[in-house]
Amino acid sequence: MFTGIVEAVGTVAQVAPGPAGARLTVVHPWSAQLALGESVSVNGCCVTVAVHDDERFTADLMGETLDRTTLGELEAADPVNLERALAADGRLGGHVVQGHVDGVGTVAAITPHDAWTVLAVATDTRLAPYLVEKGSIAVDGTSLTVMGVRSDPGGSVVFEVGLIPHTLDATVLGRRDVGDRVNLETDVLAKYVERLLAGGAATPYTPPVAKGAS
Repeated sequence: MFTGIVEAVGTVAQVAPGPAGARLTVVHPWSAQLALGESVSVNGCCVTVAVHDDERFTADLMGETLDRTTLGELEAADPVNLERALAADGRLGGHVVQGHVDGVGTVAAITPHDAWTVLAVATDTRLAPYLVEKGSIAVDGTSLTVMGVRSDPGGSVVFEVGLIPHTLDATVLGRRDVGDRVNLETDVLAKYVERLLAGGAATPYTPPVAKGAS
């Protein structure tokens, strides 16, 4: 898993289409530290290192990834957020991020303030139940706190997050413009709770009902 604390910004060297997907190659100096099969978050999407050298790594993107994330839209020279998987003894500085993108949003507004910038993102209403004020959201793999949520007359849901100067400088979010598409991952804990409540089925942890009890 990841934490949403972006380690570095890499540069796309190539996105090469293939018969069933694509191969993404990203340039970054710490590529030499990677291992084959290691997981890396690229703009919030977990990919597996298939090839690497001292300067770059390559990962295979299957059709599902291309259909549900923005990775298929990347072009050579595009910047991307990078994070290696969390070590067992590492600090969980952001929140629990799986690298499993739930949907794609569109930057609706960027409002600069004296000490921070507010980023508004519009997305599909199916994600609305997981967007909670003061809750966590990963935007292009960056762990952020939801400042507010509202319905949009166009039929979408819009949420706002605050970006401090460090986030603007150290991630790709500082380079986003209105209309850009971004990967979104909602809080996995909320999804599991919803599933358990909606199922209504007994689990291995459900105590048995005593005979004669109603």
